[in-house]
Amino acid sequence: MSKHPRRAPNYDRKLARRITLEVIRQLRGKVTCVFLPNYNMEIARNLVAGADVWLNTPLPPLEASGTSGMKAALNGVLNLSVMDGWWVEACIENVTGWSIGLDRDSGSDAHGESLHEKLAGTVLPLYYKEPERWRWMMKQAIGNIACYFNSQRMMRRYATEAYLR
Repeated sequence: MSKHPRRAPNYDRKLARRITLEVIRQLRGKVTCVFLPNYNMEIARNLVAGADVWLNTPLPPLEASGTSGMKAALNGVLNLSVMDGWWVEACIENVTGWSIGLDRDSGSDAHGESLHEKLAGTVLPLYYKEPERWRWMMKQAIGNIACYFNSQRMMRRYATEAYLR
């Protein structure tokens, strides 16, 4: 079985890395960016603890389980994600985070435009100008996501939808 069975066709790791590093170079001095090869649990632990926004831009419909976004939300991190996978259920716009694009069927160009509009018009102004509202949203993310997206729900769904069918 392939290590990445849901990978998009014609995915080239070296090309993705080269493009990512080029974008990082172009943004130097404007936006702090890093490329994290071999992302793992230890790296994730450190990232989640220091993140304010969890940006998730999978190619719909290829989102897997969304556990990184769930983990981020449990730590009060607000999600900014395309409407795919778990985020379709968890996103309460301007409460638990924000959606990118109108739906999972939007093309990557539409998602890109939506991401820039959402960052410039909503996320960054809120972060810098309304810290009390930001903190309220952090609490909403924890309260609305932690109680629903958890291992108890996972086991219940596995039992009813996979094992007991």
